[in-house]
Amino acid sequence: MTNEILKENERIDDLQRNGYKIIQDPCRFCFGMDAVLLSGFARAKEGDKVLDLGTGTGIIPILMEAKTDAAHLTGLEIQPDSADMARRSVALNALEHKTDIVTGDIKQASILFGKSSMDVVTSNPPYMIGQHGLTNPHSEKAIARHEVLCTLEDVVSAAADVLKPGGNFYLVHRPFRLAEILICLSAHKLEPKRMRLVYPFIDKEPNMVLIEANRGGRSRLTVEKPLIVYKEQGVYTDEIYDVYGY
Repeated sequence: MTNEILKENERIDDLQRNGYKIIQDPCRFCFGMDAVLLSGFARAKEGDKVLDLGTGTGIIPILMEAKTDAAHLTGLEIQPDSADMARRSVALNALEHKTDIVTGDIKQASILFGKSSMDVVTSNPPYMIGQHGLTNPHSEKAIARHEVLCTLEDVVSAAADVLKPGGNFYLVHRPFRLAEILICLSAHKLEPKRMRLVYPFIDKEPNMVLIEANRGGRSRLTVEKPLIVYKEQGVYTDEIYDVYGY
């Protein structure tokens, strides 16, 4: 069966959680640590409906299915080939009964799913502004990394539209855009509640930020202790091993 679901250049990677696996194509775009860390930072209660905006290969819904008690998870992806790959990964793990992959535009999320329809929204969106340095702005990797098809504003607006009052939005992004992110969240009545900075090494600057925002919440932000990725070159800290499930 494994060979039947794989296409040219694709491979199957072990996610180290519940025996789950994921299909990836190294010639296109493979998930990174940011997606794994977001799946560990995000919270979903029993019975929650979860939507992942720009799901790519479906890594976040699959990992959150393994890590939480969410009732149903949906991944929204605009690129048909990536959505197809994610759909096949869902089938590979026999998760079709509670995980859907929908091909569509983030800017149409409230039309696709309905306003105030989700308890939790997650997103690992493109980090880079515009097309600086791009040789092919239409390539899969460019679309995943640069704001070619959607902007931060588009992602935050979509999350605000589909979240129920009191629902939570979880985002991973780059610290150099933190001020912009916080302003954008507040403008859409998504109140930042938790934030955690991720450092590659204890003596380096942070290169990721994890944020939880609540729709309609009161103003109070908790800054959690730093998350350090490596204790020495090539050796993860214990907390990273725990997030990965090793």
